[in-house]
Amino acid sequence: MSQSKKGLSNWLLVVAVLALAVAPLIFVRSGEFGGSDDQAKKAITEIQPGYQPWFKSLFEPPSSEVASLLFASQAALGAGVVGYAIGLYKGRSQQQKREE
Repeated sequence: MSQSKKGLSNWLLVVAVLALAVAPLIFVRSGEFGGSDDQAKKAITEIQPGYQPWFKSLFEPPSSEVASLLFASQAALGAGVVGYAIGLYKGRSQQQKREE
């Protein structure tokens, strides 16, 4: 595959990812984008109104923005670790092929 085709493919992938991220914001105007934790709490209280949790969180973020920041940071760190591992193993396999 030539370098110009790779560049075009990369840009098309970037545009596709951006379209997937923006499309719900455009087409779902009155949608409520809540978290799964809130939906789980609502479902539990509907099924069993007197339910008491077994334990409390060790750390309660001061706001939903801080919780979102922590979640995004955790996801970025995990993606970095996975990307590093994939790159490491791919580099090792390429090095083994060159040595053979």
